Amino acid sequence: MAHHKYLFLAKQILANPDQPKISSVFNRHKPMTSFVKPSSWLEKGIQLKKVNNINLFKITDELSDRMQELVDKKTADSLTPEEEAELEAIGELVIIVTYINGMIANEARESNEPENRDMGIDRN
Repeated sequence: MAHHKYLFLAKQILANPDQPKISSVFNRHKPMTSFVKPSSWLEKGIQLKKVNNINLFKITDELSDRMQELVDKKTADSLTPEEEAELEAIGELVIIVTYINGMIANEARESNEPENRDMGIDRN
């Protein structure tokens, strides 16, 4: 199935230790006491949804609800260091999913452009 290659891509992005973590960019002034891997949410936090005949990744309601719960606790200044790490991981995963969905949508749009279909041009 096609979604397996995108899941593989997501896992590769998450597994790349050379990439700076979102948490290190946003929290340069304070060290993280713990780090939750975004990949810990891959199976139960992401689902496929067909939008305009394109399979895109979507954050599950469960993960969205958890993120909102953590944001509310952060607003109330009652977030534990572990919960802060979890919120950072979820935020990083959301950024990755958004980026991958953009790549998928762009590829689909380019492959459906009339001049590419008619001429058999592969933009990859």
